[in-house]
Amino acid sequence: MGQWANYFIATAGGAAALTGLIFVSVSLNLKQILAGKHLPGRALESLILLSNILVSGSFCLIPGQSPSLLGCELAAVALIVWAVTTRMDIIMYRSVEKLYKVHYLQNICFTQLAILPYIAGGIFLLNNSPIGFYCLIPGITVSFIKALVDSWVLLVEINR
Repeated sequence: MGQWANYFIATAGGAAALTGLIFVSVSLNLKQILAGKHLPGRALESLILLSNILVSGSFCLIPGQSPSLLGCELAAVALIVWAVTTRMDIIMYRSVEKLYKVHYLQNICFTQLAILPYIAGGIFLLNNSPIGFYCLIPGITVSFIKALVDSWVLLVEINR
């Protein structure tokens, strides 16, 4: 685990910084975000994904814990995040106008790509396989990309 410490320190710090950017975006554009039917949910979903990076990275930095315990922690958090975000996405998809259904289906896929690697990583680590750490990388990367895209929408695109 020691060789992964710097990676998880960097990702947790990046997640914390990007979380701040989303809070600033929401603060600056609160009226426009609340006027949009699905924008508050999109902001919340990004905060949840970033919180997942932060919490998972923090768990990975706990000294002396076994890979199986870490796997249990990661899988449990990821399953909760998956359930919450999937429910949010389905509610948004069902209520969106037909014109935007494809966009929201893409959002659902993007969110799934961000979360499912955490579940896989947790399962691998639960079985004492170091492959689990490598499974986290795509989940963290996609989570960052989705949060950056959502930040752009909430900060810039909303004002167009």
